Amino acid sequence: MTTGDMETRAGRREWIALAVLCLPTLLTTVDISVLILALPRLAVDLGASSTQQLWVTDIYGFVIAGFLVLMGTLGDRLGHRTVLLAGAAGFLVASLLAAYSTSIEMLLVSRALLGIAAATVMPSVLALISQLFPNPAQMGAAMGVWGTTIMLGVILGPVVGGLLLDAFWWGSIFLMGVPVMALLLVLGPRLLPKARHPHPGRLDPLSAVLSLAALLPLVYGLKEIARAGWQAEPVGVVLVGLAFASAFVTRQRHLTHPMLDLELFRNPVVSTIVLLGLAFGFITAGTGLVSTLYMQLVEGMSPLSVALWMLIPAAAMIIGGNVGPAVARTVRPAYVLGAGMLLAAVGALIITQVSASGGLATLITGLVVMYVGGSPSATLANAVLMGAAPPEKAGAAGSLSSTGGELGVALGVAILGSVAGTVYGSAVEVPPTVPPVEAMVAGESIVGAATVAETLPEPVAGQLLDSAREAFTQALHGASVINLVLFLAVAALLVFRLRVVPPTGAAHPALPAEAGPGAS
Repeated sequence: MTTGDMETRAGRREWIALAVLCLPTLLTTVDISVLILALPRLAVDLGASSTQQLWVTDIYGFVIAGFLVLMGTLGDRLGHRTVLLAGAAGFLVASLLAAYSTSIEMLLVSRALLGIAAATVMPSVLALISQLFPNPAQMGAAMGVWGTTIMLGVILGPVVGGLLLDAFWWGSIFLMGVPVMALLLVLGPRLLPKARHPHPGRLDPLSAVLSLAALLPLVYGLKEIARAGWQAEPVGVVLVGLAFASAFVTRQRHLTHPMLDLELFRNPVVSTIVLLGLAFGFITAGTGLVSTLYMQLVEGMSPLSVALWMLIPAAAMIIGGNVGPAVARTVRPAYVLGAGMLLAAVGALIITQVSASGGLATLITGLVVMYVGGSPSATLANAVLMGAAPPEKAGAAGSLSSTGGELGVALGVAILGSVAGTVYGSAVEVPPTVPPVEAMVAGESIVGAATVAETLPEPVAGQLLDSAREAFTQALHGASVINLVLFLAVAALLVFRLRVVPPTGAAHPALPAEAGPGAS
């Protein structure tokens, strides 16, 4: 990016284009959470087993994570507008198929197709934003708007889904995608830049297969570990994914035109931002899991109450995600992001003070502080990433950032969930009068303890629940200590590795990166 680029400021047309790009972002985020509300109805209508219900819920995000790198690379070669519009068309068709599915198998295939189409959105949108807003300060503001859209999708998903389900059948939740993607198909060709790399190189089909063979088993295995524990089958699947990942890396090193240029990782800005996304995804997913379990099983809150209380940290994340880029116009991003991580560490420290009785206010306060501090990692960090990546590799860089976040989420749920389970198991004290089989169940998880307590007389049931609640509170503390250490480590890494990145509002050339002709 040159000084001339710095002086090029986006006008009304570019901001309207950003609004158009926010539409598919909002929709694909909503689609992750909205299905959960419809699950009871569609399970009855389509005769879905418990396993099929889990798959129809998970397969969308699972497929997105597996296809991100491939779609980002296709965008670099074919043009991001082309790939995004193709994904929009596919999403529209798959939405209709899902809405009018006549069997659970048809719905599963439709959800998988939705995931493939949705995988075009994140890397394409990031690359297109970098093209629309060459001015770094404006790019930071645009990323703040884009990040707000993601959080709004998380917040609005259950609300919009609930309204639709009150008035229509379960398939109506999928029809939301039809007008949104139709609007993108109409406005996209008029507003979005068409630029593409003039010498993209040939896409290597074997590399595409290897990338899918690496990411799909890896994400699936991690999700199964989170669900069923460290059993042989999911661990074996993860190892298979790692083996294919090794083969993918080896092949990229020997290709003249690799599908994913590993030289991107030599760029300290790119590699650091990818690690940041991985770490923050790890922390937020694991913390979200343990916190919501605490609210339901220790504080005794209903799922609806939990969802409403979690709107407060979500709103805090929107605020932090927009404040970070604004501050970075005059302060180096390394210091903004590093200070945010330190503030997030304070939030983790506050959560270690949550008590087993009346700890809700402390928990929400800790989550608010954590999310305010950490949220610039989704907005400012991506602005820094797209400014540092060579234009012809913007899609690959965006896909790496998104994939890192997805893997972080899977790892966070698996590892922090396991840590919480271990701490709980070592701290819970099951009354000696509880039968051995029931005692084993109660000692494994607080969910098991709650189930067993329903079969026990008083005062034994009360004693078990009191012990389980205290033990799970300690588990929450244990997960928070890990988060605290991670936040401090990431803060140091950010300041050390990104300290040469100037404020986004400074009139200067961007950092040297691998130069390449054309635009993505």
